[in-house]
Formats: sequence, C-alpha cells, structure tokens
Amino acid sequence: MSETTAHLALPFLMAAQAQKHVTHNEALRMLDAMVQLSIVTRALAAPPASPAEGARYIVAPSATGVWSGWDGNVACWLDGAWMRFPSQPGWLAWVEDEAQVLVWTGAAWLPLVDAMGFIAQGPSVAVAKGANGASTGMAVIEETLSSLSGTSRDSTVTIPDRAIVLGVSSRTVTAVTGATSYDCGIVGEASKFGGSLGIAAGSTNRGVVGPQAFYADTPIRLTARGGNFTGGAVRIAIHLLTVGLPS
Repeated sequence: MSETTAHLALPFLMAAQAQKHVTHNEALRMLDAMVQLSIVTRALAAPPASPAEGARYIVAPSATGVWSGWDGNVACWLDGAWMRFPSQPGWLAWVEDEAQVLVWTGAAWLPLVDAMGFIAQGPSVAVAKGANGASTGMAVIEETLSSLSGTSRDSTVTIPDRAIVLGVSSRTVTAVTGATSYDCGIVGEASKFGGSLGIAAGSTNRGVVGPQAFYADTPIRLTARGGNFTGGAVRIAIHLLTVGLPS
C-alpha cells in the first residue's frame, strides 16, 4: 500500500504509527497550500526575499537558487521554508498580478481561454488561430468626440490598415448644438455610416455596411448639417475584423 495519496501525495496515517498528529497536520498544510490555488505571480525565476507565509508562486523558466529545477512547479513558503508542488495536468491557478486563470496542460501553464478554446471578451480578441500563429480577430474601437465645433470633426482613433469594417455605431451623449443633424462617415463619404443623425442626447445609430477592407489608417468624420457644430458630444464605435499574420 502506498504511503501517500495518488494526486497530491498527501501522507496517510499508518497503522500503529506514533505521533499521528504530525502526519495529519502535514496533510492539512499541503491541502491548504493547493486547494483554491491562488498564485502571487509566475514571473519570478528566483525566490523573493521576503515572502508572506503561505504565499504561492509558479516558478518561471531557468529557475535559480532554492527553486533550481522547479520550473513550472508551484512553490509555497511555509514555516520558513519553500515547499515544492510538482504541477499536474488539469491544475487551475488564479494568477493575482495578471487577473486570469491558468491551466497546466502537462507542458505549460496556459490561459484557460486559450487551453479550452474559449473566446474572451475584450476590445480585441482572436476568434480563430492557426498552428503557426495566424489569426482572425474581431475588435471594437471606441472614442467620445466632445466639444464639437466647426463644419466637421475627425476622430483620433482610426480604422486600422488592412482591417475589414462591419460598421460604425454612434450615440449622441450630449445634445449637439449649432447643427440640425450630422453625418457619420469618412473623408469623401460623409454619410457612409449614417446620415442626418439625431442631435438630441440619447440618439443612436447602427451604421452597418457591407464588409469593406481598408488599406490605410482611416479616421471617422462627423459632418455637421444645417449649420456648424457649436457644442455637444458623440460617442463612436468602429466594429471590425482583423487578419493576423503567421509567425
């Protein structure tokens, strides 16, 4: 019969064993270290100078010092010494300084969304990725254009070069003054994403287009109608697909 459990190597209490509390307490310490695993960081290859009691780390590659040979393992500071926990396939760990969950695949710690093929929510995400790194992505780029004035206003954010645009949506967040309406588009196509849009606060538009590729960084232009802009704010969002190159 083995003297430890199969997965966490927790020590068993043995028949006729003296000082059983020592073995029991050791098992509790190991469980306390590994259950609900939360890692300070995975960026260190050498032990920190003043770790907190119970602090846990995923050891970075090319580890040195006491951690030498522990690459990819979990190191925990307990009772004034480092304890090593060899990582096992399927282990999950919350990494505090990255605010994300990692999973040990048997070869590397990967973000859970990558290991499981999930699509994370964010301003820019890859929805498909090839073995050599090529990707197809989706992105949303936002900006609020405030203190509108003059005949037109260009955004500082742009449609990226080689992006495929699905549309540009807009919301009037502060009532526009001076103009009776406005267009949303680009230079040369003033109403490409919507024309004669509402100036009242809360007015919105979903400016969808047939998917179109752009071959230069291109700002969005708001153009005043019925007079010049003298105030107001409009929030825009560029909705697009991206093409990532293979490595």
